[in-house]
Amino acid sequence: MGYPVLLKTFGWSFAVTALGLVAAVFYGGWEAFGVVAILAVLEISLSFDNAVVNAGILKKMNAFWQKIFLTVGVLIAVFGMRLVFPVVIVAITAKLNPVDAVHLAFADKDRYQQLVTDAHPAIAAFGGMFLLMIFLDFIFEERDIQWLRWIERPLAKLGKVDMLSVCIALIVLLITSFTFATHAHQHGGAHVDKAQTVLISGIAGLITYMIVGGLSGFFEDRLEEEEEREHEADEEAARTGRKKSAVLLAGQAAFFMFLYLEVLDASFSFDGVIGAFAITNDIVMMALGLGIGAMYVRSLTVYLVRQGTLDDYVYLEHGAHYAIGALAVILMVTIQYEINEVITGLVGVVLIALSFWSSVRRNRALAAQEPGAGEKAEVSSGV
Repeated sequence: MGYPVLLKTFGWSFAVTALGLVAAVFYGGWEAFGVVAILAVLEISLSFDNAVVNAGILKKMNAFWQKIFLTVGVLIAVFGMRLVFPVVIVAITAKLNPVDAVHLAFADKDRYQQLVTDAHPAIAAFGGMFLLMIFLDFIFEERDIQWLRWIERPLAKLGKVDMLSVCIALIVLLITSFTFATHAHQHGGAHVDKAQTVLISGIAGLITYMIVGGLSGFFEDRLEEEEEREHEADEEAARTGRKKSAVLLAGQAAFFMFLYLEVLDASFSFDGVIGAFAITNDIVMMALGLGIGAMYVRSLTVYLVRQGTLDDYVYLEHGAHYAIGALAVILMVTIQYEINEVITGLVGVVLIALSFWSSVRRNRALAAQEPGAGEKAEVSSGV
């Protein structure tokens, strides 16, 4: 990647990093500088799989909506999920108004951290179910390119059963509610029964996925149908002097895909926000560090789209979705047990690294074959 491409793609991330680290020094000295830097690295390591999945969706959107993702989407990600979200969680769980919650975040940081930690079962259930549905819908879909064929081939056949993903997700939620949730981990090492809370939050996550994912899929399908008819309509439009516009349809499709991306990012950010409290309970340093990390995730997403990386390394999406499935399970387990964020990040990195290595091997095998054999190898070159 040349310097101009690097600067164009990651320029804003570099700028935000510099500003964020300088702000950290002015806010809390060199100690704050170190904390913010660690939080940024934590966010990037936990969210690399998020960037890969985002890229798979973002490449279907035009340049305008990609810019919206990098501007409005960043504001939502940085200020919404990394700053406002913890305050909202505290306000809801502690039954405080937002002003009092903000005051608590600055005036009584230990109490603020305790309230966010106690809200973790609800957060984990919501995010875990949303991510689990993403993984299940991916693994049950029949696709030409398969990475782990011995798993994906039989599961694709099972995926023909209607509503199988929803049934499995609900079963997982019920099991979680009556196992992990009955001894949910709370601040100070205590364990309480959060079965009802986990059940309600998990159902909310499932409903959110079905609504947002369903609407984005619906408009995406309509957009594809419109594009298929567009070529036939071009000649008639040229004769009549009119051009059939699909701007409104494209806008609807892009909007709901953008909304889907934001909910997806929110689900990924849950573990990062909760994990950040293991490093600091200062909301300003948390917002700075996680915000810097979120910028790099956004830039990496755009880079993957512009460089066509997912087309060149076809198993990356598979690895990212397996990482999503692992993260969903980890979130549900953390309702009762504490799991170090390093483990969470390493699971995703290892799975994506393995999928990248498999993609490289596939590309070498295709290059070594005679012309005309590539199509066959593309279907059968999985593990």
